[in-house]
Amino acid sequence: MFGLPGLLVTIIFGAIAGWLASLLAGGSGGVIRNILVGLVGAVVGHFILGAVGVRIGGPLLHSLTAAVFGGVVVIVAGRFLSR
Repeated sequence: MFGLPGLLVTIIFGAIAGWLASLLAGGSGGVIRNILVGLVGAVVGHFILGAVGVRIGGPLLHSLTAAVFGGVVVIVAGRFLSR
């Protein structure tokens, strides 16, 4: 999926993943932060889960799980680094 529709889906998906990650990790912030956490978390989560060889469900479920997992990692790492 390319173009504006693909970009909008990616941003919405990132916002949902970032929001879920902030609920799990106790993070706070607005929509923009949730989108950034979700997008960065997706990259981190896919890298970690791919390196370990974990695959969860179909493509959509796997992507959401990886993004949320990576978002939690990003939030926790951000807390650790900010101290």
